[in-house]
Amino acid sequence: MAGPLLPGPLPAWAALYVNVLTFMGTGLLILIPQSIGQAIAQGMLLVALVLALLANPGMVVRPNIFLALLTAMAVLALMVSLHNEFFVGSTYRAGRLVLFVVVLWLLTPWWGRQDLPLLRAHMLCQRVIIASVWLGALLAPGAAFSGSGRLTGVLWPIPPPQVAHYAAVLFGCTVVLWFCGVIAGRGMAITLVAAGAALVATHTRTALLGAVLGLVVAGASLFLGYARVRRTTAVVFLVSLAAWIVLSPLIVSWLARGQSETDLTQLTGRTKVWADIAQQKFTWMQELFGTGLGNKSFGGLPIDSNWVATHLELGRLGVAIVVAFLLVLLLTAVTRPAGPRRAIALFLIAYCVTASFTETGLGDASPYLLDLAVAASLLASPPRQLPPPHVLERAPARGDRTGGHSP
Repeated sequence: MAGPLLPGPLPAWAALYVNVLTFMGTGLLILIPQSIGQAIAQGMLLVALVLALLANPGMVVRPNIFLALLTAMAVLALMVSLHNEFFVGSTYRAGRLVLFVVVLWLLTPWWGRQDLPLLRAHMLCQRVIIASVWLGALLAPGAAFSGSGRLTGVLWPIPPPQVAHYAAVLFGCTVVLWFCGVIAGRGMAITLVAAGAALVATHTRTALLGAVLGLVVAGASLFLGYARVRRTTAVVFLVSLAAWIVLSPLIVSWLARGQSETDLTQLTGRTKVWADIAQQKFTWMQELFGTGLGNKSFGGLPIDSNWVATHLELGRLGVAIVVAFLLVLLLTAVTRPAGPRRAIALFLIAYCVTASFTETGLGDASPYLLDLAVAASLLASPPRQLPPPHVLERAPARGDRTGGHSP
């Protein structure tokens, strides 16, 4: 049996990451027409499937509850989308979700490994994205900060909330690995500075809150076993207190982003959209199963809430599935021994839960599902140490050791 043509999951994971990079408009520095940009991003899903098959030609999968629940959500989305008013678009989105989950299944042989291949691939993709954002800001600072002074991707048009998401996750994972003494040196420092500066430059409150809460949860899981965590917690607390006393006006101004009190109380208009959806009349079938996958908008305005969008598109059943796989990950993390694997998984879970209230993504193919897939891979039990498929040979039958036939 021929061995894999690719040594690991990195190429397939990189293609999946490009697939979930939302292409917003045209490139600000490199002019890419929107249709071509969207075709590149969506076409990378098929590339990811091919690369996953090259890395896992035997299509070996490891059973797990998390992906079983994601599969159930994808099947539900496909079944409901067939009855959507916009049949073609909705069914196309559902089909892409099914394919997305299939690729995740094909990458399960790398779950639970001690060298953390999916986490390393995940962080490498984020480093490349953050580096491209800062390169764009260096080449065209006016365009990079043209959206109300918030850092935006200009080489590939990435909106500030997504830039903040990648920066927050990269920053948090790097800090947790440093807590545990897994990484150190100049590369780590450059990563922390670049990701932290990008997070601040995007002026994205949700990502900042998610990163802080995620680090609190991850740090709490390491607090008793790692002296570095205890020392860092004390230093951060004192520095934060001093910074608030001295710089509180600047901090409040940064958080407010120049918005009025009405904008802040309405979460930048989100609550108005949520109220309109709540007042919409649905049949009991739509209430239970939803209306099918869409573009996460209502009345031409973005929904910007995973729970509201999932309830609209996949109904109460879809919301229950999302709650179920989050609980599965959380309960699994509780049963794992303290260490970097559990701490990073807890960070990713806490971040995704925090961001889910003002961002969409847990009910469709998105960077948030990739974050949770990495968390699930870290919580998986180590695989059995078996020889690679291409070196396995048929065991000789009894009596065949000399080449003769058994009687």
